[in-house]
Parts: sequence; C-alpha cells; structure tokens
Amino acid sequence: MKAVRLLSLLAVGMLLMSCAAPPTPRTSPAQPAAPAASVTLTIVMEQVPDYDIVAKLTQQFEAEHPNIKIAFDAMPYDAMRDKILTSFLAPSATYDVIIVDNPWMDEFARAGFLLPLDDYIAKTPDYDFGDFVGPLREIGVVDGKVYGVPYYNYALGLIVRQDLFDNPDYQAKFQQAFSKPLTIPATLEDYVEVGKFFKAQGVFGAAMQPQRGYKIFEEWKNWLYAAGGNLIGEDGSVIIDNAAGQRALEMYIDMHRSAAPPNSLNWGFDEALRSMASGESATMLSYNWMLPTLNKPDGPAGTLAGKFALYEAPGGKAVLGAWHWAIPKNTANADAAWTYIAWLTSKSVDKQRVIAGGAPTRVSVMQDPEVWEKGFGRQYYETVLRILEDAEPLARGARAEEIINEVGTELNSAVAGEKSVAEALKAAAEKTRAILARP
Repeated sequence: MKAVRLLSLLAVGMLLMSCAAPPTPRTSPAQPAAPAASVTLTIVMEQVPDYDIVAKLTQQFEAEHPNIKIAFDAMPYDAMRDKILTSFLAPSATYDVIIVDNPWMDEFARAGFLLPLDDYIAKTPDYDFGDFVGPLREIGVVDGKVYGVPYYNYALGLIVRQDLFDNPDYQAKFQQAFSKPLTIPATLEDYVEVGKFFKAQGVFGAAMQPQRGYKIFEEWKNWLYAAGGNLIGEDGSVIIDNAAGQRALEMYIDMHRSAAPPNSLNWGFDEALRSMASGESATMLSYNWMLPTLNKPDGPAGTLAGKFALYEAPGGKAVLGAWHWAIPKNTANADAAWTYIAWLTSKSVDKQRVIAGGAPTRVSVMQDPEVWEKGFGRQYYETVLRILEDAEPLARGARAEEIINEVGTELNSAVAGEKSVAEALKAAAEKTRAILARP
C-alpha cells in the first residue's frame, strides 16, 4: 500500500504498447481444466505476513492440481510496480498472476495490460462473485468489466487499548473532567478530546502516521470523511480545500501536536504499530487486520496481546485499500492462472486463509460462526464487515497514485509547519485539478 511513482517507466511502456501489435484476445473455457502438460505459474506478491499464509495454502492447491506448479516472487512493495510493468511490456510475460494495488487498477486496465475476467467468473461453478463485499468488488471493475478479484482488504478502523478505556481510574478521572463517561470516540471532537486525556495520564493518545505522501493521506482522509468532506465532490469537482477539509486538517494537526508521540512526523504504519504494541499509545487509526496481529499471543504486543479492540473510525466512514488478483494479458497461461485464482479465492479456501489471519473479503466468511470461533472473535469480523460496507478508496482513475502522493506531500508540509492549513490544502487542490485536467 505504500505508493511508488514510476511514471517515466509507464510512459515508455505506453509508447512501446502503441507500437506493438495488439494482443490476441483470449477466450475462457466453461471450467478451466488442469493442463495436460505441466505448467509453472510465476506469481508476484508483496512480502508481508499474508504471503506466508498463501504460500502454505498453495501446497494444498499443488496437491490437488499436480500439473500446475506455483513459483512465488515475493518482494517489498517498493519493488513491485517496476517489476510488474516490465513484465507487462515484455514479449513473454514474467508473471502469470499478479496482485494489483487499488490505485493501479484503472491505470493497468485502461492501458490494456490486464485480462478481463468476466467469462471466467461466469463459467466457474459456485464461485459467487457477489459474495465479495461491494466496495471491494467494485474496485476491480473498470468500464463495466471485471479485471481483479478481491484478495486482501486494507480498510482502516480505530484500534484501541480496550483495557485503558475500561480502567476504573481513567473512567473516574474522565467523568470528573468532562462530566461524561470515557467511551470509544464517535466524532473527531471526541477523538481529539480522548487523545489529549490519555496524554495527560502518561499514555500517548494516538499513534499517527503523518509520513509524507501515501501514508498521511491514507490516515487523514478518514478525518476528512468524518468532517463531512472528500477529495472529489459528487459533481466531479475537487473539494479538498473547502471548509470540511480545513477543519479535518486543523484537528489532525491538533491531535498530532498535543497527543501523539514526539518525533513521529515521518512515521508510517510500522512505527505506529510498534508504538501500540509497546504500550506507548492508546489508539491508532490503521488497517483493521492489525487487530489480530496485536492480539496474537506470540505477536509483537507480548503480554498486552488480547487487550486490543477494533471499532469503526470516528464518523463511521473509512478509507478503503485493497489488493486484487489479476491476470496479465500477455501471459501464455491464462487458464491455469484462473484455475489458481478461483481456487484460492473460493469460499472454502478463503475461509481457511481468514482463520489463519488473512484480511477478509467475503461476506459469507465474515458471517461464519466457525471463523468467529477459530479466528479472532465475532466482534472483530462483524466490525470489519461494517467498515468495509461503508468504505471508499483514496482515489480512482488512471492517475490515482500521482494524486495520492501529491496530496500527501502537501498534508505533511502542513503538519510539519512548513505551510499553513489553507496554503497546503490550496496547493493540494490545485495539483489535483491539474493532474485531472491532463489529457
């Protein structure tokens, strides 16, 4: 999810694509069968904990499909986009299956790099594409065609130290100070108030991620939603610099200066997670799947494991990030690639992945009592489902990644005190309008 801009490479790629012969259209069989000859699929993935889960499940796939072997190329996020674009432009694809970050989806699909999956989905028995949560499912649809199948959600929620909120001493002090009980914050005003309260008790109120670029925009846009704002209005105009945007950024800066750990201006989610796991901070707005990470008995939180809880972000609407499985149009192994994707994202296998700690994407899996019991509890999965049902991507369109980085750079400059709130939002809006206006 950490964005990387390689626009020059993409520009070269588009030039090469314009000179090359168009790819031969593919058709899909009613139900892709294992190839007669052995096929090895090369799959690019981000090197994160869920990769280990997928790799282990893949052993089961290979046992069931002896003619299809899987070779993973797992790497840090920063290297992925470059490698994927190079594979797209090669005469013979390096990768047969890729995962696509949501800011890349429109760009890759409209450039002709991805194979439409509609026929495969329609002809795969009991696949139930509609079981994927709506906002996640819709990210993979570009111009009316399906190019990606949901794999992993990065929707944000409010993670808290529940034991601190339940602490009788803190409850009494908060009641005395504010004449109301200490509860999970439902508004931005509540959140800043609670953050400052915990800071006064010797615990930082919020582990934040104001790192320049992707990270601050990913966190702050939840504040923007809670203030009633957005990047783009319903009429398609850029509205990030309106009164709602100014209020959201002023309150974000207030929280950072008054309640966040010092020297955290360049923090991303890794640093925020460590702050929560160490007991240094009481809350953080971050990926919902960090809750299982923190509550694992053998996880980074040590003796604090089990003391964390997940809630919807203040205001109720969350930023949605996602990975999708996709098939490059230039692979020679499209049918085998779909056989693997369909197996891994089927209801039964996806259930195994989620129980093992993977981020859920299917409604049926999040509503399954066996998942509640063997996974991380009913409250967690029901909360994730509510978050996903009312979540929205940071940005969409062929230039989404560029917009995210430009806006995030301006937001960080305001938190750093290099620009005023008004100046930073004006610059962010002007840059977004200029990017959208380009042909």
